[in-house]
Amino acid sequence: MEILDKLKILSDAAKYDVSCSSSGSKRKNINNGLGNCNTNGICHTFTPDGRCVSLLKILLTNYCIYDCAYCINRISNDIPRAFFTPDEVVDLTINFYKRNYIEGLFLSSAIIQNVNYTMELLLKVTKTLRITHKFNGYIHVKAIPGADEKLIEETGLYADRMSVNIELPSSKGLKLLAPQKNKDSILKPMSLIKKQIIHSKENSKLFKSAPKFVPGGQSTQLIVGATNDNDYDILKLCENLYKSYDLKRVYYSAYVPVNQTPNLPDIKEPPLIRENRLYQADWLLRFYGFKADEILNKDNPNFHDKLDPKTFYALNNLYLFPVEINTAPYELLLRVPGIGIKSAKRIILTRKVGFLNFYDLKKLGIVLKRAQYFITCKGKYYGDVDIDKDKIENRLILKEKQMIKPNNYEQLSLFSNLPSIPNSEDKIKIITGQI
Repeated sequence: MEILDKLKILSDAAKYDVSCSSSGSKRKNINNGLGNCNTNGICHTFTPDGRCVSLLKILLTNYCIYDCAYCINRISNDIPRAFFTPDEVVDLTINFYKRNYIEGLFLSSAIIQNVNYTMELLLKVTKTLRITHKFNGYIHVKAIPGADEKLIEETGLYADRMSVNIELPSSKGLKLLAPQKNKDSILKPMSLIKKQIIHSKENSKLFKSAPKFVPGGQSTQLIVGATNDNDYDILKLCENLYKSYDLKRVYYSAYVPVNQTPNLPDIKEPPLIRENRLYQADWLLRFYGFKADEILNKDNPNFHDKLDPKTFYALNNLYLFPVEINTAPYELLLRVPGIGIKSAKRIILTRKVGFLNFYDLKKLGIVLKRAQYFITCKGKYYGDVDIDKDKIENRLILKEKQMIKPNNYEQLSLFSNLPSIPNSEDKIKIITGQI
């Protein structure tokens, strides 16, 4: 099979791993043109400071010995199959890098022959890139659950980041949809990677030349919507994963109905709204100081489909609101819908000079259409309805509907009333999705 044909198959097979997001561009070069957008295997992801990074995102192979009900690559599926040799992956990475197509490699794989054989192949790719070719670009590689610890440890010496996919939110779900996998075999390498990262950091304090182990940390991914697990159970699981394994990120992948079996939900479209709500709640866990039990609980185990998690939290805890914008502590300001991390810090700094009124808040980046129902300014409440859960909820849902009506959009003039150019903070906020 030609290398380009392999690339088409194995880059397409890698799209279900959401640790990176693809650009989706199909632009080709023309005669005497400049540049070429090669879509096969190239994905774009974003760093915390907003920079866009291009990666070669592929599977080593989509031949698999497992028969997971939710996976397109399961052994019982009749699909095109391909296999890269380690040298082919190395050559692709080096050539793409030299052409400035990519800045690094994102490498995963289905399980071929057995877990140790697959992990050995991934190790050979990373080791050859680093040692033979002295490649210093970014490398993210999967750790295969059940593989020998020595293989994972050695791979971690050459990778910038490693990840072990948790797959499904519960042991019950794994037993039902992926009976060849189990929770312990998935958590064991996550624990190993955490220990090795800590050990590496301790060694670096004593020896300048101490080798680094996965300096970019580890992450994981789980599928949402393939089982009956509710949002509360998923959020509790992720909270525990962050605490227990010091994960950098948990990625949520809405279940894509690629297979049809009695044990899978009968849906036509992936639950993308639910996926988005989990990402928003994940942000609250990591940066806003929320606990999973505050965002959801057994009485409210699922997110609101029309309201973001922070607004849903505020409505369910309305006795805490409204808060006085001129006296509330930073931690409480972060609980207000429409107030993000940067705007909360701006409030703290600005009110040292003088009292803030309602019209000052917009200048500080606060989303007043949500925040107005949960704050007071100098003791005055500016909501257009009473402080009542049902009334506020109905008003906020109505505002969201109005935002998406076509007749609410206005043609912008090219010559007057131009919007201000977004600064770097605005761009980062758009990318990262602060609430």
